[in-house]
Amino acid sequence: MRKILLGLVAAGLLFSGVSRATQLITEEEAKLPPPKGAVAADRRGILRGPKVEFVSPGESVASPLKLQLKFESFGGAKIDPESVKVMFLRTPNVDLTSRVKPFVQADGINMQDAELPPGDYTMRVDIKDSDGRPGTAIFTLKVAPK
Repeated sequence: MRKILLGLVAAGLLFSGVSRATQLITEEEAKLPPPKGAVAADRRGILRGPKVEFVSPGESVASPLKLQLKFESFGGAKIDPESVKVMFLRTPNVDLTSRVKPFVQADGINMQDAELPPGDYTMRVDIKDSDGRPGTAIFTLKVAPK
């Protein structure tokens, strides 16, 4: 009887529900109007601040999708994971930082199952290094209908 009970408990832990995707942007947030005016673009010149590189997804993909960004620091500085801020650029902007925080590492963001409604989403990621220098990336996620 005890072995059966332990087996049922183990099976329950293994099959405790379907793995759920993490909701990155809700339907309501997706319906917000686009930002007014110009969106800040890439800075020029010699900068020593950290770099944010958008790795994936590539072109238009279905949701849930793999959201991957790579962070790179310079001059011996380290990326401060607590400084990472992720914004969905809308009117008003939507702060996605708390939804992404569990997937933030010193070398980037690796979110395997980001759930978004179909559409185009302009995002901004801000980071700082251990010397306080900022880095920013703006990119667009294109989510195809299912």
